[in-house]
Amino acid sequence: MKVVVIDGQSGRMGGLLIERIKATELNCDVIAVGTNAIATSTMIKAGANAGATGENSVIVACRDADIIAGPIGIVAADSLLGEITPKMAVSIGQSRAKKVLLPVNQCNNLVVGTQTLSLSKLIDEAVELLKTLLN
Repeated sequence: MKVVVIDGQSGRMGGLLIERIKATELNCDVIAVGTNAIATSTMIKAGANAGATGENSVIVACRDADIIAGPIGIVAADSLLGEITPKMAVSIGQSRAKKVLLPVNQCNNLVVGTQTLSLSKLIDEAVELLKTLLN
């Protein structure tokens, strides 16, 4: 199974998610795709199997991903302070992959019906969902 983790800005959220995935020893390859080089570097340091940066990397990685994970903003054009381009959002949205989106109420994306949880708790819930999807 191929899990593509997409993140931008500092890559902190994606990096934490990758660390937890690796610590859980899920049977999957984790591909880190950053919207910028810093985000990619952070996720690779966290233990991703491979990494790439930029719009085209997002588009290509989404083609054959089984699961795409990241902050909810990755499906909204111009989110993450403008780092998610319309082409990125479309390629993520149109991918056949299941999407594991962390409901972070930032960047004008507010999700109703969710609890306000710490980033650590959100990552825990995402990893539990990944366990279910990968088994």
